[in-house]
Amino acid sequence: MSSQRRVTGIRKKLAMVLAIVFILLMWQIAAWSLPSFLMPGVPSVAARLWEEVQSSNFRLALFGSLYRLGMGYGSALVLGIGFGLVGAVLFFFREVLKSAIVILQSIPSIAWVPLFLILMGFGNLPIVVVVAIAAFFPAALSVMNATESVQQVHVSAARVMGASRLSMLRRVYLPAVMPELITGAQLAFGNAWRALISAEMLVGFGKGLGRTLAYSGETADMVGVMANILTIAILAALIDQVILENLKHRLLKYQYV
Repeated sequence: MSSQRRVTGIRKKLAMVLAIVFILLMWQIAAWSLPSFLMPGVPSVAARLWEEVQSSNFRLALFGSLYRLGMGYGSALVLGIGFGLVGAVLFFFREVLKSAIVILQSIPSIAWVPLFLILMGFGNLPIVVVVAIAAFFPAALSVMNATESVQQVHVSAARVMGASRLSMLRRVYLPAVMPELITGAQLAFGNAWRALISAEMLVGFGKGLGRTLAYSGETADMVGVMANILTIAILAALIDQVILENLKHRLLKYQYV
């Protein structure tokens, strides 16, 4: 079993490497086909990115984006998991929440930015709230959908033993929905990351990767644009594949092995 798991891990890493090589190759072919001021090549962008990484402005932008992401994404996970679990024991609440999510998630996250700017003013808070909204929907839905598949025999046994609703949430529902919860957390991260970059580009306030990307576009600095896009892609892949994926393996191994 361990050898099979090891082979699967190697295949996943190989697939990731091939995907990166394919993307970079397509990028470089486009750079060869177009003027350099329209599409800079991979080497020039990589050199620019290396310079940017060593600057204080880059570190400030990176810290600003990660701070907003952490606040918004963390809040969304806490609320999404909490509301999803409450919906497991309160049927009517679950149906109301599901209906609300179906309606609200059809609205692009970036559409909330003007409203929150008027209500909250310029600052981190509007962006954090937009990120939280984007991440809340998949987090809550994944937990609620998973609670519906919990075996009723376990629920009935807990009730017979006199378990309270809080105990049922902790000891029956939460362990049962853990795989779907982690998958929902990964989906929520993708939504949160896209909402963060879009909101930072639109708001144009403070330091952030989205703001840096927008400024490069405004000044027609295509090397800067591609360097920022590359930074955003690398960070997203690192957070998702290194942090969240490893966390998923650890939690699921603890749960089932």
